[in-house]
Amino acid sequence: MSAMTGMILTPRGLFFRGRTWPCTIGRSGITCAKREGDGATPAGLHRVTGLLYRADRLARPAPWATPIGPRDLWSDDPADPAYNSQTRAPHGFSHESLRRADPLYDLILTTDWNQPAQPGRGSAIFLHQWRRPGYPTAGCIALSREDLHRIAPLAAPGTALLVR
Repeated sequence: MSAMTGMILTPRGLFFRGRTWPCTIGRSGITCAKREGDGATPAGLHRVTGLLYRADRLARPAPWATPIGPRDLWSDDPADPAYNSQTRAPHGFSHESLRRADPLYDLILTTDWNQPAQPGRGSAIFLHQWRRPGYPTAGCIALSREDLHRIAPLAAPGTALLVR
């Protein structure tokens, strides 16, 4: 992977397009043995698979971006046949709403972590907005709103994300 075409998570931040962007990771650090609910960011070479955005809050950030609707969810239930994928309400399994009241998911870069899904190996590993600098995530990589909005249109599907 070329440092110019992909993202590399470093101890100083997310290196992408010639600069290091401050970011936060999972509250449990980085792991090679990711499990659902462990709060860790999974190590490995991942790929960006899509860009989701709140069309009621911001303009389409890139031609490939998909709007998040009021019924859009992400399954985090290992017993769900749709585990670790986007689904829609009503949904009888545990899930995370993609349309949040707070701005954390106004813009989401989805990844191919745990695809095809193996139940219990972790779900919903995204790049999204942080709550505040230094505040950990449940396993995602989070950036400031301004930086995320700069990066997202440049990280087309297939962009590599190396987490070491």
